[in-house]
Amino acid sequence: MRRKALVLFPVLAVAALAATAAGAASTPQIRREQAHARAVLARINRIGRDLEKVVQEYDGAKLQLATVDRNLRRNQFRLRLARRNFRVAQKRIMARLYSLYVDGRPTTLDVLAGASSLSQIIDRMETAHVLSNQDAVIGQQALGLQLRVQRREQLLKRQRQKRAAVVRTLTARRATIQGALAEQKRLYASDQATIRTLQAREAARQRRLQAAAERRLAEQRAAAARAAQQEQQQQQQQQTFQNAVVGDSSGSVATPPPIVSAPGSVGVGHPQAAQIALQYLGVPYVWGGASPGGFDCSGLVMYVYAQLGISLPHYTVAQWNATEPISPSQMQPGDLVFFDGLGHVGIYIGNGQFVDAPHTGSVVRIDSLSGWGGSFVGARRVP
Repeated sequence: MRRKALVLFPVLAVAALAATAAGAASTPQIRREQAHARAVLARINRIGRDLEKVVQEYDGAKLQLATVDRNLRRNQFRLRLARRNFRVAQKRIMARLYSLYVDGRPTTLDVLAGASSLSQIIDRMETAHVLSNQDAVIGQQALGLQLRVQRREQLLKRQRQKRAAVVRTLTARRATIQGALAEQKRLYASDQATIRTLQAREAARQRRLQAAAERRLAEQRAAAARAAQQEQQQQQQQQTFQNAVVGDSSGSVATPPPIVSAPGSVGVGHPQAAQIALQYLGVPYVWGGASPGGFDCSGLVMYVYAQLGISLPHYTVAQWNATEPISPSQMQPGDLVFFDGLGHVGIYIGNGQFVDAPHTGSVVRIDSLSGWGGSFVGARRVP
């Protein structure tokens, strides 16, 4: 279970990080926070591996310590048995010595005098010698066993001290690593919370920008409609005036009404492209993508203009060459804006803003020209 827990956390954390990165807009600040979170996650994995190694060493040391303890318990049992046997042997020896002291050691004459036959004489002589030898052997065996058990117990105690010292050291290392791991997990959780906050703010900002851009484009469409209607009315007035001049028999000359250009006219271009581009905000960046399932920068431009029946290549340099140059002061919604030495392109939506698919890990979003600093190359209009 311990190993599974150590492995499971990074897997879930990486999945959560990837889902978060893919599900919301990315900004330089968010990318910095995400990079920091990835670094912290790498440290968590490294510390987790170190901790797992220490835990395994700790488990091994605990197992060895338990083995030593079992051996000590068995040895203590043997020592008690040896001491008991030694005490029994001591009693027998003391009883024998007392008997010899009281009765005196039997002499050959004592043995012969008490025997009634030759076999008894032999038996009694052998018995006297055997009893003496048995007493000596029993005493020596009991003493030797006690000494061996005592030496083994001393060895086991030294082993236990060493094993216990290893366990204490590993316990301290484990506590230190667990503390470092807890701190890194706290930092990672804080980073994730910061990233979620920043992404929520960026998503809210994108919604505000989208609403403002849609209002602005609607106003421009209304202004364009009013300009077209005004131009149509002027043409009708001019035609009426010309008909009146032709039908006037007096021969007097009248001045035709002037044609007034409507202020704020959109002019030549494709403002509809800006409105279409706004529909794909939030679509994830996909390298080489050119569909609502995922876009890269030139793929977004190509797909949007395809909705207007205009074919553009899927390559920023080719899109630059296929369009007409305009000055920044002439930019209108729908025009293309290029950056980074023609390495990036977006669709202008007015007010210094454009829609683009910036990079891997981001989504289609609204960016500002000022946000790209000095990397702006120029603007082009799709014919």
